[in-house]
Amino acid sequence: QVQLLESGGGWVQAGDSLRLSCSASGRTMSSYGMGWFRQAPGKEREFVAATNWNGGLSSYADPVKGRFTISRDHAKNTVYLQMNSLRPEDTAVYYCAAKEFGADVSIDYTTYNIWGPGTQVTVSS
Repeated sequence: QVQLLESGGGWVQAGDSLRLSCSASGRTMSSYGMGWFRQAPGKEREFVAATNWNGGLSSYADPVKGRFTISRDHAKNTVYLQMNSLRPEDTAVYYCAAKEFGADVSIDYTTYNIWGPGTQVTVSS
C-alpha cells in the first residue's frame, strides 16, 4: 500500500523560506503525477502546485507563482515544495497528493487518490 508522508513544515517569519518534502513508501511514484494542496482554518482545500511524472510539466496557483517551486527526485521517491518569500496568508496545512495518471498536471484535488496526512506551515508577520 502506497503511503505519502510530508515533512519540513514549521513556524517561520514573513519573508523566510521553507522546503517541504513528500516521501513515498510502498512503491515507486515515478509514474505518478504529484501535487501540493493546502487548507487554512475555515477555508476550503486549495491547489498550490503540481507536476507530471517526469517533472517536465508543472503548474502553480497564482498566489504562489514566482515564490514556490515544485520538484521531484525519482531516486529518493520524494517530491519537494520550495517555498520562498513566505507570507502570513501562506499559513495552512500543506498536503502532498498523488494521482496514477501522471502524464499531465492537475489542479483538481478530486483527481488525486493518494494523500499524505499534512504538515503545518505557520508564517507570522
